Amino acid sequence: MICGMWTTIAIVLIILGLLLVNAIGVLMVAFQLPGTWLILIATGTAAWLRWDDVGGWGHLGWWVIGILFFLAILGEIIEFVAGALGAGKAGASKRAMVGAVFGGVAGAILGTIFLWFIPIIGTLIGAAVGAGVGSFLGDLWAGREIKNALEGGKGAAIGRFWGALGKIIVAGIMWLVVLIGVLI
Repeated sequence: MICGMWTTIAIVLIILGLLLVNAIGVLMVAFQLPGTWLILIATGTAAWLRWDDVGGWGHLGWWVIGILFFLAILGEIIEFVAGALGAGKAGASKRAMVGAVFGGVAGAILGTIFLWFIPIIGTLIGAAVGAGVGSFLGDLWAGREIKNALEGGKGAAIGRFWGALGKIIVAGIMWLVVLIGVLI
């Protein structure tokens, strides 16, 4: 009787720990860190350890890992391509689109550092501004006029913001997939 109770407690703690680690992964994505990969690795480790042999919550199957892998890749594509597509849609050059990608990464880092007093929002603002500046500079380097370069930069900033928001949504969906996988 006591052994069964401790097994149940251990299983509940493992599940809660996995869900907590994955929630931290979602928060990491909001800070422009690779939280989707943390979610995938943590859940993959849990599935690999096969805790279902311990006490019976083994519905966290490999189908969950497959879905998480697909979503992690989708999140990366959404995040990094959105700024470039926003710039491209505004008529920016290829150099501007590359600048939007690199500027978005640099801006996210700088936004986190210098706008630390507004967590998450500061990172998102930094990523968007960085993508815009990177696109603007790329267009100037390509020889475009300032007015056109500003339009491309605006498109890149808007695209990067929506891309970052999209990746946060993907990370939230990943958390829900794990929750469903644990509960089924």
